[in-house]
This record gives sequence, C-alpha cells and structure tokens, in this order.
Amino acid sequence: MAEGGGRKLVVEVSNARNLMPKDGQGTASAYVMVDFDGQRRRTKTKCRDLHPQWDEKLEFVVQDPEALASENLELNVYNDKKNARRNTFLGRVKISGSSFAKLGDESLIYYPLEKRSVFSQVKGEIGLKVYYVDDDPVDAPPVDTMEKKTEATAEGKTPEEDKKTEEKKEVDEQKTEDVKAEEKPPEEEKKQVLPVIAPSCPARQPHHSHFRDLEIKLHGSERAGVSYDLVDLIPYLFVRILKAKHAVREANDDATLDRFVFAKIVIGSHTVKTRTVRLNSSDWDQVFSFHKESLNSTFLEISVHQEKKDGDAITENDSFGAVSFDLSEIPKRSPPDSPLAPQWYTLESSSPETAEITDVMLTIWVGTQADEAFPEAWQSDSGGLQVHTRSKAYLSPKLWYLRLTVIQTQDLRLETIPDSKSHNPELFVKAQFGSQVFKTAKIPLSSSSATANPSWLEDLIFVATEPFDPFLNLSVEDVSTGQPVGNAKLHLSTIHRRIDDRAEPPSRWLNLAGDDEARPYAGRLHVRVCLEGGYHVLDEAAHATSDVRAASKQLSKPPIGLLEVGVRGASNLLPIKLTKHGASSSTDAYAVLKYGQKWARTRTIIDQFNPRWNEQYTWDVFDPCTVLTVAVFDNSRVSKAGAGGGAGKLVKDSSIGKVRVRLSTLDTNRVYLTSYPLTLLTPFGAKKMGELELAIRFTCTSWLSLIQSYTSPMLPRMHYVRPLGIAQQDVLRQTAARAVAGRLARSEPPLGPEVVLHMLDTDAYTWSMRRSKANWFRLVGCLSRAAAAARWVHGIRTWAHPTTTVLVHLLLLVAMTWPGMIIPAVLMFMSAVVAWRYRRRTGWSGGPGGMDTWLSCVDRVAIDELDEEFDDVPSGRSAELIRERYDRLRVVAGRAQGLLGDLAAQGERVEALLTWRDPRATGMFVAACVAAAVMFYVVPFKLMVLGWGFYYFRHPRFRGDMPAAGFNFFRRLPSMADRIL
Repeated sequence: MAEGGGRKLVVEVSNARNLMPKDGQGTASAYVMVDFDGQRRRTKTKCRDLHPQWDEKLEFVVQDPEALASENLELNVYNDKKNARRNTFLGRVKISGSSFAKLGDESLIYYPLEKRSVFSQVKGEIGLKVYYVDDDPVDAPPVDTMEKKTEATAEGKTPEEDKKTEEKKEVDEQKTEDVKAEEKPPEEEKKQVLPVIAPSCPARQPHHSHFRDLEIKLHGSERAGVSYDLVDLIPYLFVRILKAKHAVREANDDATLDRFVFAKIVIGSHTVKTRTVRLNSSDWDQVFSFHKESLNSTFLEISVHQEKKDGDAITENDSFGAVSFDLSEIPKRSPPDSPLAPQWYTLESSSPETAEITDVMLTIWVGTQADEAFPEAWQSDSGGLQVHTRSKAYLSPKLWYLRLTVIQTQDLRLETIPDSKSHNPELFVKAQFGSQVFKTAKIPLSSSSATANPSWLEDLIFVATEPFDPFLNLSVEDVSTGQPVGNAKLHLSTIHRRIDDRAEPPSRWLNLAGDDEARPYAGRLHVRVCLEGGYHVLDEAAHATSDVRAASKQLSKPPIGLLEVGVRGASNLLPIKLTKHGASSSTDAYAVLKYGQKWARTRTIIDQFNPRWNEQYTWDVFDPCTVLTVAVFDNSRVSKAGAGGGAGKLVKDSSIGKVRVRLSTLDTNRVYLTSYPLTLLTPFGAKKMGELELAIRFTCTSWLSLIQSYTSPMLPRMHYVRPLGIAQQDVLRQTAARAVAGRLARSEPPLGPEVVLHMLDTDAYTWSMRRSKANWFRLVGCLSRAAAAARWVHGIRTWAHPTTTVLVHLLLLVAMTWPGMIIPAVLMFMSAVVAWRYRRRTGWSGGPGGMDTWLSCVDRVAIDELDEEFDDVPSGRSAELIRERYDRLRVVAGRAQGLLGDLAAQGERVEALLTWRDPRATGMFVAACVAAAVMFYVVPFKLMVLGWGFYYFRHPRFRGDMPAAGFNFFRRLPSMADRIL
C-alpha cells in the first residue's frame, strides 16, 4: 500500500428475494449485518417484506490491500424481532476476497442464501455489488478524524473540548453495548467488532496474497513457507558465487581489462564452471547445488581462471588463485532462516604480486530442496542449468465461452440480382474467432416480404482464451455463388460480459462491407454477443474433472480444504531411449501434476531408473468430488539424451504412466503414503513401467461446508438453466484442450502439447474396442448384484433350501401383520449392512487405488484391437486391414442395434396395450383391470399381498413348467418392429 494512500471496500446491498417467513404471520422484517476484517455494518430494517429493497452502500476500510484476496466478507440476514431477545436467522453469504472486483468492473450478483447449520430453514437470494476503491495517496488524517474535526469546528468547540466529549461518548457507548449484548443474534455473539487501525499503528506484514490468487506457492519467498512434511528433506551443498575483485595497477589499461574470466568449482569428481564475464566486471551471481550422495570428497576448491581463444579453440590461462573449504566446517541453513551474507575470500595465488584478481565474494551453506535458491540453481542431479529440466508451476489460461446469437439481416445488397426463375440464393452467416469457424443454418432468400430479411435466431459458441484475440470476424455468404455478401468485424473489448441469465446482453447492428471498394455498404447484420462468465469451460474428460468453478471470478466461493501432494520418487523404471553411443539405455524422468487451474512439474532426474524428486505441492480445494492427475514422462528434450537434438525436429516426451486419485475417496486430515504402479498401454498390450511413490493429504477447513458441497450442483447454475448439447460439449471440450495445450507450450520451459493432451484425457471419447468391452463389463458388474438377488429369490421360490423358504413365509406373515414396520426394517437392515462393510472399505489398510489394468480390459482384447486404438484419424493402415476392422465393427454394431431394438420393443408393447393396436388384447386388459379393481375393493390389501406371496413361493409340485399366462400375454403384444423397412 502506498504511503498515505488507502483502499475501501464498498458493499452495495440492493435487495433480496423470496425470503423465508419467520415472524409467524407469513412474512419477515429483514436487515443485513455485514462483517469484514473486524468491522461491522448494518442496513435498515424493512418491515414485513419478503422481497425487501435496501439500496444501501456500506463501506469498510481495507487495512492491508496486499492481503485483500485472503480476506472473507460475511453477510448475515436476520428477521428483526422488536420484542424478542434473539433475532431469527434468515440466511448468510460468504464471499472470498479473490472475487472482489475493482470499481468500474462490478456488477449486480444474486447470491443464494446459505444455511448456518443442517437444521436451518433458509431460502431466497440477495443481490449485492462488491468492489474496492483506491484512494489517492495524500498525507491526511483518517476520515473519521477529519469528520470529527469538521463537526467540532462547526459547533465552535476547541480540540480539547472535542476530545473530552468523545471520551464521554465512548463511555456511554460502551455501557450501551453491555446492555444490548444479550440482544445480539447468535452469529454476532461469537464476533467482536475490532477498532480500525489508525495510521500511527504499525502496518501489517503483507501476506503475499497474489500468490494465493494464482494458486502458486512454489518459488521465491513462498517456498520457504512450505512445510515439506510429506517428503524427505534431502541435504544439498549450495555454493553461490557473486563476483570477483581485480587489483588496480598503474600498468593496466582498458585493453588489459577487456579480457574474459570464469570461476571453477571442484569437489571430488565434480567440476563446474560459471559463465564467462569480462575482467573489468567479474560479476557472476550464480548458485550451484550438489546432492549429498554425489559428494565424494571432503574438500571444496573454488578458483578463478582467464579464458583465451587459440583460433576457434578456447584454452585456459594460468589460474589467478584458488580458495578451499573443509566440508565439515560449512554451516547449515534451513528456511525460514535468513540467507547467509556473502563474504570476500582472498585467493591463494603462486604469484600474488602479478595477479589481477585477488578476492572472490561467495557464500557456502548446507541446505535442502526447500531452500529458495534451489529451483533456479545449477543442480548436480538434474542436468545442470538446462532449462528443460527445471521444476516449474504453470497456470491454465483463463477460458470463457463466447456466445454469438445471429438474429437477422436487413437491407442486403447482393452483387448481382439473381433470376428468380433459375436461381434462388441461400444465405448463411459464418463466424470466425481465431482458428474456430462456425456456420448458421441456410436460409433461402426470395423477394417476398417474409423472407427478404432472413432470420436465424441461432447461437454459435466459441472458446475464448485470455488474452483474447482482438476481433470476431463475421460474414454473410451465398451458398450458390460461394462468395460473401458482406463482412464485418467485432472488437472483443466492446463485448458485454455476463454471469447469469437474468438479463440478456444488448444487441447491436453491424454494417456489412463488400469485398471491394465499389461496395462499401452491403447491408446490416443484427447480432447479440457476450462473454459467458457463468459457465465452467470444460477442458477435461468428465471422469477426470479437477475444477468445476465458473469462469467469472465474482462467482467463486471460498475453498473448503487444502490438498497437499508430495512426489517422493519412482522406482524400477524401464529404459526409454538409447544414449548417444547407443550402447545402453537411459531414462530422464519427471512428473507432472494437474489439479484445478494449476499444473506442477518436477525437475528432471537425469539417467536414473530410481529417481527421487521429494517435491511437495499445494492446491486449494473447492469441491471434494474432483480428481488429481499425476503422470510420469521421459524428457526427450534433454540435450544429453540426444533423442531430439536435431534442429527443427519435432520432439515429444514419452509417457511412462499415469495415476488418478479422487479426493472424495480420501479421509480428511490423513496422510496416504502409497506406491502406485505405472502401467503404459502399448499396441502390444499393457506394460508395467515401474512404481510412483506419492504422499497425499486432504485437509478440511470446514466440515460443514464439506458436507454441504455433496448436496450442491456439480457445475455452475448456467449449465442447468441454459444447458449445452452433448455434441456441442464434445466440440468445445476439444477446442478448450487445444487452447490450453497451445498456451502452455509457449511457456518457458514449455510443457509439451503431448503432455497436456495426455493429462486432459482428450482421447477418452474416441472409438476403442477395449473401452467398449470395459464399459460393457462395468455394466454387467453393476447388474450382477441384482442378478444375484434374483437367483436367491429363485432358489427360495423353487424350495432349494426349504428352511429359508419357510422363514420367508413367516417373514411375509409378520410384515402383513405389522405393515408399518416394513420400510423402517428395510432401512435399518441396509444401514446395518453398509456399516458392517466399513471395516472392508477401499483404502482401509492402503492408499487410494490407482489405474486398474483388469478393469481396463487390457488383457481381454486382441493385439489387432489395441493397434486399432492407437491408429490415427485418418487411418494409416492398409486398405485390407481397414476392411477387416470395418467388418468387425459392423458385427459389434449389429449386436448393439439388436439390443436397442429389443428395449424399444418392450416399451412399444406397453404403448400398444393402451392404444388398441390389438383390439382383442386391449379388450382383455380392460376387462382384467375392472376385475382387479373390484377384487382390490372387496378384499383387504394385506390379504391380497399375502395371497400373492404365498402363491409366488408355492412348492414346485404345484407349479407348471411353461411360462406364466401374464408373460405370454405381454410377449404377444405387437411392437413397431414389423413396420420398419
């Protein structure tokens, strides 16, 4: 916060709708209590109104603008009872500080009122505008002080008299607060109104809330705050070389100083050089880290050398000197301890009289991977300073849906007037946004007034990525000629943004221009365009969703928990690629984690089959029914491997395996330390590539919010009030995935498109014989319980176990004697069975399950079926092989077609029973219904059920071998199958 400046949070309480009546007379007298950062404001009471209109503006002082995003605003609505000790709770709203808008960007949002507990009776919504205002930095006393001074001057009081008056007023107010303490609402009793901090008080320490907004807590000063309690702390030797001091001598001139020097670090078999700089500057400022296990010496030597060029070769001149250290005497440091101050060390030289460099400034300490200098340091186990081996955090680009509603055109001027007898033009509107192109339906154009101005009223939806492409290009085209009638451009900076469907965005008329200068005006196009902030832009497969929040920041809610993941290491990885010499194989492994909008990438461990990363990452959790995805890849971009070193050659990282963990399967506040098998699906079958060791902890900050999230909709409100079609969702999902992959590929270091698309499961909805079989067996598995119950009932009915059958008859008698106990007994039985299975639940002894090869049907498909799954579109296989696969697909589709026909026939038979398609069958059904009605009226219902039960469970000697009459009657009813060509 600038000195002397300030920030205010403004809450405009507009109105409420459909409040719960709480005064016993079918209405309520509502007021709003707003709390923010120890400050409390209250609106007026609107008497006997379930739709109160306040239109009040409440202001709060923001003590620390940097920590605004981590604050929460809480609003409680109460029913004002004048004669009661406690006011009745009507609902509350909690708004995260990260959703506060700046002045000018605010909008009226209706928040649904939430319960305070599971027993609260709450309904309705409240309309709010929440935004912050930055004041100009001026040296002025607080606003309250200025107002008091102004009032005192107007009344003719001196400052001393005003001070005494204020002290007396504070005493009176304190007494009043003590008297009214018992009248506070239940929520108010737990809160104390804190005084506003005056400018003379010490300022708060900043909380680095911008890291919280971006969900990055990995680098810089924030890395020291990570607990790293889920991974092992690995000791590293850190050496930071800053600069060197050269001696100033009379004989030296600019030509002498214009030479190049570098520093060298030697510790056992490790020899590392800094970058080369000029002698007159000698500034390096580089950090080197050495893994403890790689140290094979007890001494460290740092020397400074001059670099000379002998033709094209670079040679080293005599050393200016060296300084050595004993590793046993190097100090240890662990964050949040302050960094060690660098010191000057004198170089020991054989000829100190002639050495141009005499001292070197450096720092040496022993730390861990939690050190803030570790991410950007030269690392002995991850390829030195190669940019592709760094651990980084990435953010998915912010995605919006861009909705274009094409309404109609007017005053179109075609290039040539067509002959109505030979030519009827058909027009459509084409819209292009970036690489996305969509078209409307085709409308014929004629001379009649009804179709002279064609109307579409059709929605076209695009995926927009911040920062947006500048223009949305529109054109009206003629199908017959293939030429555009007119074009228009719409700048995205002028497009309306909305977060709900309560107000339609404004429409606009766009002037169409022709292709040449001779047609500057070709008509008008009426459109409605808006950026939809109320949707969550789908970019992941439905089974692996990790984020369900709306695109608009104003609709975000506070997190309900914290997810911490420690990537400890991998073991027994298989070799992926050949080294440069081709004599042996190597694996340069790194892990990628994806949850929500944040991606994390560990550093690459070079040429190890048992890499140990020991890196820990943190995410905010907004919904427990989401999935964490972790995958391991082989880094093909490492120059040491040489797998893609050719210039211009497309390099792709190879997948080693993937693990998905659903957060709802985790117990809260429990650490899961599990080794997950890494399985890779290849055209030749499943291949075990090794194991990945993860430590996972899901911490719940509000148990009540966690339980309430299970009853809330999975997606934002707009997905239900204006849903997207299934086919439309698939197209938008693929477009969003490509947008995310393209943006992350432009990061440094880049996250390859093949990595992003693999993490997002973009191929989950493509055809695969293996997935089809897996889904079929999943369906059969779900129905197996019902089939087992049917077999059990059949065994009772056939008297396979006479004792059980007799007990069932007795149970039927008891149920008919006390019918009111049937439903409670069934529910208690189900709860007892489920509670008994708690001991054998998944994850009781181990961690949450990973990928299941048996469930994936990897071993139950042929090699050719796997090859078909890996084949691209269009296919690159031979025509004969494609013909065989097509014939096989026709056989499978024929079976599915027959199954759909059988299911449709059952429904058509029921419909035929009621529509007199078979007059005799329908007549028999009517007569049977009349007879059954008379019987149910005469005979008590309990006796009917008892008689039916005894008849159904009768002994086999009293039962025939042929199907029942009712089954035969239903099978004889007609269906529509005989009317299909």
